[in-house]
Amino acid sequence: MEKMRIAVLEDSAADAAMIMACLVGAGHDAYLFEDGRRLVNELGHESFDLLLLDWNVPNMDGNQVLKWVRAQPQTQHLPVLFGTAEDNELNVVVALTNGADDYLVKPLRCSEMLARIEASVRRAYSVNIEKEQVTCGDWRLDRRMRTMHYKQEAIDLTQKEFDLIFFLFANKGRLLSRGHLLERVWGLLNDVPTRTLDTHISRVRSKCNLFPENGVRLSSVYGYGYRLELTNNGE
Repeated sequence: MEKMRIAVLEDSAADAAMIMACLVGAGHDAYLFEDGRRLVNELGHESFDLLLLDWNVPNMDGNQVLKWVRAQPQTQHLPVLFGTAEDNELNVVVALTNGADDYLVKPLRCSEMLARIEASVRRAYSVNIEKEQVTCGDWRLDRRMRTMHYKQEAIDLTQKEFDLIFFLFANKGRLLSRGHLLERVWGLLNDVPTRTLDTHISRVRSKCNLFPENGVRLSSVYGYGYRLELTNNGE
């Protein structure tokens, strides 16, 4: 399964330890939040591939967070799983009604959790982020060969430029936070100068002809990040 960036809302130390160990052990980047308000504040400027919510947490419970997520343009399609006690069917009904994608019954089991995460992510995103090749309009990218073509012409990209543009095309239409992009392309956030992402965005926009008149727009959202999307000229 492709590496995911996952936010976990859980205030039980035992459950949190198990969840984090399972996610990190599977190769994912996992972020733990112990109260709902902290998570909502983070979602105001950071993007994730999936949320895993507990029901009973301080400040904002899991259901309140879910309703907030579904009301925001940048998160309304974000896959959300939630955990519930085995004997609380009402929580399941309420969460699914409010837009949860799936649920897990506690005590959580690692293999089942990973399988449900994978299924939810596959359903949520129109582009398969595990694909080795992405074709979009006049652009063709091959991750295995690390090549990119625009109208049959090869484009010379550095390793980081290719990683960045492939991730953007594989997630076309999604608003991706600066932190998400830096983490995915460069790995360690603390080692990356602040302007590195903006410089690379400018370069790939120019090198790859990512302009509205060509069918693709690579735009910035102040205080958040970047989004690559098709224009009316695209497919």
